[in-house]
Amino acid sequence: MKALLLSAVVAAAFLSAGAVHASADLAKSAGCAKCHDMDKTKKGAPGFKETAAQYKGKADAEATILKKINDTKGDHPEMKAKPEEVQSVVKWILSL
Repeated sequence: MKALLLSAVVAAAFLSAGAVHASADLAKSAGCAKCHDMDKTKKGAPGFKETAAQYKGKADAEATILKKINDTKGDHPEMKAKPEEVQSVVKWILSL
């Protein structure tokens, strides 16, 4: 039983590591990396880790960020990515 549980934990760790990498790649392919960097402000846009820290512990973080991204009258440029891709990137950012 312990071996099965340990195997499940190890498998989950490998899968989540792959998901994090896939999300970083998705952020790049979605165009987010044109204005955002992982650790620093770029072109006036906050880094992904800065955004994660700003919204840490806020229940409405995902909805708030998505609203800012999708607001066509706001400061954020229009996204070429599919809505589900943008949502995936936002979830990844909040996991940092």
